[in-house]
Amino acid sequence: MTPRAGTRRRWPHPTNPAEQTLHSSGKAKDHTVKNTVLIDTTLHILFLSATFEGRVHDKRIADYCAYPLPDGSALLQDLGFLAFELDGVTMREPIKKPRGGQLTPEQKAHNQALATRRVRIEHVNSRVKRGRMVKDAIRLWRGIMRDLEIEVACGLHNFRLRLFPWQPLT
Repeated sequence: MTPRAGTRRRWPHPTNPAEQTLHSSGKAKDHTVKNTVLIDTTLHILFLSATFEGRVHDKRIADYCAYPLPDGSALLQDLGFLAFELDGVTMREPIKKPRGGQLTPEQKAHNQALATRRVRIEHVNSRVKRGRMVKDAIRLWRGIMRDLEIEVACGLHNFRLRLFPWQPLT
């Protein structure tokens, strides 16, 4: 199973009004840029998407990027990627509560099982953001440097896992 996660990074407040709307993220109440990562069961980062402005939705990023998943694999994703499909790949996502209704106990158990795996994925995100160059607001304005910061942080995470492996996802 390959989990997918999205990660946001703070971006300084742009002075140009057009750029302000592009980088404005309603969820984070801040100006951000975001990436999507694919993580395998050993919690190694397999794929890092290009960097997008904070306003771009996670599903639109997923539609834009070509994911290197073989046929027969499973992909764990959250509700931000609802309705995203890949040929030959089984999608596992939480069950959304119906409007005005309740989830059955089986559906709640299914969501809890996926949530325990999501916690491990969020631990990978926090470990990538351990470096201050990724955690703090980005001060390097050129696009290549902005992307290079997150690439280096993901590479350091994979390097640390070689030295000190974590328990794999079950």
